[in-house]
This record gives sequence, structure tokens and C-alpha cells, in this order.
Amino acid sequence: MEALLNPHHPRYPSTPNPAGPAYWVTPRHLAGDDGILADRITGLLAEAGWTSWTTARSTWLFLSPSRLCGAEWILPDNLFRLGDLPVAWQVSARPAADSALAEWNAYFTAGTPHEAVADFLLAVEARTDPALNYDGPDAVLGALTALGWARDVDRPETTAWDPGLSAGFTWGPTPAEIQDADPRPDLLGWQAWAEPALGAPYQWAATFSPSVPHDLVAAFAASLASPAPVLRRSLPEGTEGRLILTRAH
Repeated sequence: MEALLNPHHPRYPSTPNPAGPAYWVTPRHLAGDDGILADRITGLLAEAGWTSWTTARSTWLFLSPSRLCGAEWILPDNLFRLGDLPVAWQVSARPAADSALAEWNAYFTAGTPHEAVADFLLAVEARTDPALNYDGPDAVLGALTALGWARDVDRPETTAWDPGLSAGFTWGPTPAEIQDADPRPDLLGWQAWAEPALGAPYQWAATFSPSVPHDLVAAFAASLASPAPVLRRSLPEGTEGRLILTRAH
């Protein structure tokens, strides 16, 4: 049965350590999700009027008012991993409300800064035709370099790094599990990740299938690279000495 989304459903974790100290944190790409990636996104979708229901796989699926966009919280029952991290959110769009298959999919693991996922979804919802691509890949790299990221010396047309070389964004082959409506082989898609230190485990990862419009990926990239601090009560492991913290009052 279709029902209005309930952001306080027990499937979703509550805010961790609500009585603990809060900090304004930069850089955003290393700030983590504060343990509230589910809460923040479900709250956003609820405010936007998305409907939701539980699937046969015990995941939680959300559908936009236009019925063109979907977002699924798949962390509770998901074996799909990116960078050895479980995928938490899968977002999709289709060209028409009666289309059986999604045109593209985007995947975000646990730990992805929820602000960037939210800004991606806001950009998706703002499009009346979220399945169509109007821009080239330079829209993504331009969004990053405008906020201080640098193009890779060897791959300047496809890859950019944050100033501390702890996060990357690249346009290239995607994992075989990534689903896209375009069946042609060897298509390129965007991938992003954070690695707090060389050789350290990935903090989070995101992958966009080849047909995801570049301007939508650019919205995620611009949010990720934003210098604006984000509020956190829980800091990711392995970021000691990499974050700038200001106590929130």
C-alpha cells in the first residue's frame, strides 16, 4: 500500500549522540554523514511530497510526485558494495511515468555527506526531464575547479582532486553492477570517493551510471566541494588532523 513517507520509521537510525558536542566541520568531503544519512534524505523527500512504501526486499522506496524519479534506501538488505562499502541510497530516473525501466541510476554508500546527496536530489527534482542530458563532462569538472579542486596532471579532461588529495572525482568505466538503460559497452560514468590517507579504507564512494545527466552530477560535485562548514556530532574514523573543527554554540 502506498503511504506518505514517515521519516521516523524505525528502519532509519536516529541522530547519534544528540546531547554531545556539535562542531562546524570542513572540508565537507571528509565530514562523513554524521550517522544520519537516512534521516536527512527521508526528511527532505517527505517535505517534497514524495510517497514511499516497503518493497518485497524489505527496502524502502520513494517516488517523486512526477513519478519520474525514485530513491531507494537499500542499506538494510543490500550486498552491493562500492569501494568495499555498502551502498545505502540508489537514485533513478525514467523518461516517462509509464516507463518500465530506469534511464539511469546513481549509488551512494554509507558515509557520503548527506548535504551532497540532498543537493543531488534537489537538482533531480528541479528537472522536468531528469532523464535527458544537456551538458558535457566539463560541467562536472568546472564545478569542482571553481571551488578549488585541481584537474589531474595526467588526466585533466576526466579527473579532479581536492587540494589535500583525499578525495577524487573521475569519468571512466564503471563497475559491472552499475545499471543503465544504454546497453552499449565501454560507456563512461562518474565516480567519486574519499580516502582520508593514502592506502586507508575508503570513507565513502558514489557512482553515477553513464546516462546520468552531467549537470545533475555537477550539483553533487559542487555541494561536495563547497567550502561552507557542515554541522557534525560524530566524526569519521581516520580523519584526525584532516578536519578543521569549530565548536558550535
